Amino acid sequence: MSSDIPLIFTTIRKVIHNANETDPVYAEEIEDDIEAEPETLPQDSVYNVSQLWEHLLDASKGVTTETGKEYRRLMDQCVKFLKANKLIKEEDKFFSKSPSELAPVCICSWIMHECDELDIDGTEKHHTTFRASYNHAQKMRAAMTYAFGRLYGLGSLPWHESESTGRMVGNPSVSETVRVGEPATSARAITQETLLELYKFNNIPEIAKVKQYTAGSRKAIKEPHERGGARARRLLTLAYVLAFLCLLRFDEVLKIQIHDIEWVSDTCIKLTLPFCKTSQFGGVKPFYLHLFPPHLAHLCPIRAVANWLDVSDIEDGFLFRRIVSGDRVSQENTHMTSECFLEMFRNNLLDITVDPAPYGTHSFRRGGCQWLYTCCRWGLRRICDWGGWSTEFSNLTIVKYLISYADEPCERREDYMNPIVLRL
Repeated sequence: MSSDIPLIFTTIRKVIHNANETDPVYAEEIEDDIEAEPETLPQDSVYNVSQLWEHLLDASKGVTTETGKEYRRLMDQCVKFLKANKLIKEEDKFFSKSPSELAPVCICSWIMHECDELDIDGTEKHHTTFRASYNHAQKMRAAMTYAFGRLYGLGSLPWHESESTGRMVGNPSVSETVRVGEPATSARAITQETLLELYKFNNIPEIAKVKQYTAGSRKAIKEPHERGGARARRLLTLAYVLAFLCLLRFDEVLKIQIHDIEWVSDTCIKLTLPFCKTSQFGGVKPFYLHLFPPHLAHLCPIRAVANWLDVSDIEDGFLFRRIVSGDRVSQENTHMTSECFLEMFRNNLLDITVDPAPYGTHSFRRGGCQWLYTCCRWGLRRICDWGGWSTEFSNLTIVKYLISYADEPCERREDYMNPIVLRL
C-alpha cells in the first residue's frame, strides 16, 4: 500500500492546481490520471479517488456560499429547460467532464429563451412577454462557466476541437457561440464631480434641514426634495463616501455596524470590516480614514460619519438602517437592503438630472479606483493593497514592477488617506 501513496498525492497536487488555478493546460492529463487511478489501487484501498476529486473541487470552488447556491439553482433551471424542450433526453446528463458537442448551443438556447427578444424558434416574442435583463443573462452564463469550469474541472480553456482526437474539448461556456452578442453592461463609474453635485444638492438648506415628524396622509411626490428627507440624504452621503474611498461592495457597506468604527482621534477613524467577499472569515485589513480639507468636504469620511450619527441617534448595531415614513430611522436593528439603497441612489441622481440607468452599486467601487489612480496618483500596488484585491498580474512586466512585494512600502497604511500625505 505504501508504494501507491506517492502516486495518489501526485494526482491530488494536480487536482488542487487545476481547481485553484483553472489552468487549461493540465485538464485532460488530470482527468486521465484520475480515471486510471483506481486500477493502481488494491481492492481494499481506503482511498476513494472520485470522492477526493469532489471534495477538492468543493473546497476550492472559488465563490461564496450564497453565490454557489444561486449558480446551482440556475444549473437546475437550465437542465429543466433543456429537457422540457427536448434538447436533451430525460436520461442525459448535461453537466459532466465530457460535455456534448451541442452544449454551447444548449446554453445559448436557454439564455435566449429567458432574455432575448427572439424565441428559440426564431420568432419574435410578444411585447407583453417577460424578458430577464442582460445582467441576468450574464449571471446565467457565469453559472454555466462555473459549473463546467469549477464543478467539473474543465477550467477556463476555450471550447475547441482537439487536434489529437478530433473531439470538442474545454469549457463549452467559454466559446464563440456563447460569447457572440453579449453586451458590455458594467456599471458606469461614479465620478468625484458627480459626487460633488449630489453633495451640493443634498445640502441645500431647505433639503438639509431635519424636520420634526408629523403624522399625515401619503401624497404623490411632486418636488425633488420630497424624494428623501435630510436623514435619508445624510445616510446616502456616508454610504457614497465609504464605498468610494474604501472600494467596497455595497453589501459590505450596508452591513457595517457601529462597533466596526473606532475613533483614533478627532480627525481619524479606523474602519474594520468583519468580513468581505474575498475574506469571508475575517482578517480584513482596516481602513484608516482622515479628515479632508474643506474643498473635499463631499468626500470627507469624518464629516459624513459625524453628520449621520448626529441625526440618526444610532448608538449600536447596524449603521445603515431603513428610512421609514416621515424621514425617520428604523428602530429595528436590521441593515438596509441593496435594492432599497439602489432605489434611493437613483432617485438622488434624478435630483441632479443625471440619467440613473447606467449606474449600479458597483459604480462607487469602480469610480473610487479611478479617482485613486488618476487624481491621487496611487500606484496599482497600493490600490490593490487598500482594496484587498489580488496582485497576481504576472503577465505584464511593468505591472510586476509596480506591485513587486520585494519593494519596501513607502508609507504606512494608516497614512494612505491622510490628506497631508496626499497633499490634497
